[in-house]
Amino acid sequence: MSEYILQTHDLRKVYGDQAAVDGIDLKVERGAIYGLIGKNGAGKTTTLKMIGGLSAPTSGSFSLFGKSGAELAQVRGRVSCLIEDPGLFGNLSAYENLKAKCLCYGIKGDDYIKKLLALVGLADVGKKKTKHFSLGMRQRLGIALAMVGEPDLLVLDEPINGLDPEGIVEIRDMLTQVSKEKGITILISSHILEELSKVATHYGIMSKGRLVEQLTAEELSERCSLRIEAVVDRPEFASTVLDGMGITNYKVTDRETIQISERLEDVAYINRELNAAGVLVSKIAVNNESLESYFLSRTAD
Repeated sequence: MSEYILQTHDLRKVYGDQAAVDGIDLKVERGAIYGLIGKNGAGKTTTLKMIGGLSAPTSGSFSLFGKSGAELAQVRGRVSCLIEDPGLFGNLSAYENLKAKCLCYGIKGDDYIKKLLALVGLADVGKKKTKHFSLGMRQRLGIALAMVGEPDLLVLDEPINGLDPEGIVEIRDMLTQVSKEKGITILISSHILEELSKVATHYGIMSKGRLVEQLTAEELSERCSLRIEAVVDRPEFASTVLDGMGITNYKVTDRETIQISERLEDVAYINRELNAAGVLVSKIAVNNESLESYFLSRTAD
């Protein structure tokens, strides 16, 4: 049975007459890298701010590590956030920024700071002031700061936004490493599904403040995998024909479309058998849906 360290229950945030977050029910498993995906303005940042304690819900509730309401104060220290700007001291080095936060947590010792810098790939930046850091370096240091105190849940809002391709790869690899080596559950928002797909184990898709779907990486891969798509005049009768051919891994997706996920090399044979049985096939081909098109189909207006 899955252990959920974060659950939201009909969570809402309303500004005036506009619902930025409109009754969502998230479930984040322990150890997951959960990608919260949605277009800009979908409500991702507002959701993360409520979870991080930076904004109060208008209605609904959420639980962290089984605690909710007034008991959330007991587990707040197990959650760390990087939402919007990392908030660095520009005239200080990476080491000095980390040391300042460590002192707030009562953490002493150079080794702890050096290990964090090494983990996020900043071991060799020396005394360079952070105001001279690249965007990728700032994001790395922001994540290191968020990891001070060994949180169990790391909440990151668009950490790859604005990065060049090399920076995106670096942050992506680092998050995978952090999750594996530290056992940290990561909740990460983005509007770039293609990049999240390289790191996330679970997804929540948001659109206009609503959570339209939650699925695992395996489920997403299955839905975007290669398949035969046939447009026919009688899908129910076509199903009987497929059954007679020993084809079982298929589904009728609408009034005229069947998707077949096996025997992809037998398109011509399947087409012939359907026609022979009196099924009019107006189109048949092997297709796969891209991650981007799947995302767009789930967030269409």
